[in-house]
Amino acid sequence: MKTPIFTGSGTAIVTPFRGYEVDYDKMEQLIELQYKGGTSAIIVNGTTGENATQPLDEHEKLVDFCVQKVNRRMKVISGVGSNDTSTSIRLATSAKRSGVDGILMVTPYYNKTSQQGLVKHFSTVADKIDVPMVLYNVPSRTTISISLDTYKILSKHPNINGIKEASGDFTLFGRTRAEVGDELNIWSGNDDDTIGMMAMGAKGVISVVSNIVPRVVADLCELCFKGDFAGASELYFKYSELFATMFIEVNPIPVKTAMNLMGLDVGDLRLPLCELYPENLEKLKASLRKVNLI
Repeated sequence: MKTPIFTGSGTAIVTPFRGYEVDYDKMEQLIELQYKGGTSAIIVNGTTGENATQPLDEHEKLVDFCVQKVNRRMKVISGVGSNDTSTSIRLATSAKRSGVDGILMVTPYYNKTSQQGLVKHFSTVADKIDVPMVLYNVPSRTTISISLDTYKILSKHPNINGIKEASGDFTLFGRTRAEVGDELNIWSGNDDDTIGMMAMGAKGVISVVSNIVPRVVADLCELCFKGDFAGASELYFKYSELFATMFIEVNPIPVKTAMNLMGLDVGDLRLPLCELYPENLEKLKASLRKVNLI
């Protein structure tokens, strides 16, 4: 049995930009917002943090900054995924030096690989860096999914702690829980899947929506841990439209737009990400108004 890096709500935190620079003062404010909202962990430099457009030195500096500002009040997990194994090793090495609690590695994108390649890719990094690793399965973005057999092999590695499962494949999730048990902790990677996955033993969620409603997501997880799935469902139903609207266009376009509408002033998106279509902007505003966020 492997102890999970965190339980409950983990926020895949946005990166606030001003022009082409990180706004570190704003990042510190966002960290405090998450801490006060009951968040258990922040995941920095993930998809929601626009890591695909981050230079390596900026990536490393931001991780170091977050670890210092969190100051052990929450867990800090750094995204280190790449389609180049040597780049993942560099980012993981730097993250360990900064003092993170874990690293998150997505499956390789574009060049992809075989299941054998996935085992070698993840294991090579896990062999070199003594920091708990969370595998990230999101085939909608990478076009490659981790198979059950691959999960079974990777579960035997002492440094591979768990999975951010964002495939939406409940059969894969259920079979993995049945075959691997707590040798791989699993977190929901989709806000809409959290209750169902926690009912089957997931440890919580790595959330996008918690950027704007951290207390709601933290409370939803706590209700699930208490076995009050009716209460969790009632809370989810109140915010279900908002949860869906956060993905009306590719993440993190809607969530950063929502945060700016709420006055959180998280700044710009980096190209190729750009502003919402006008009709989607109106739908987002309507969802925010419905739950009194604007």
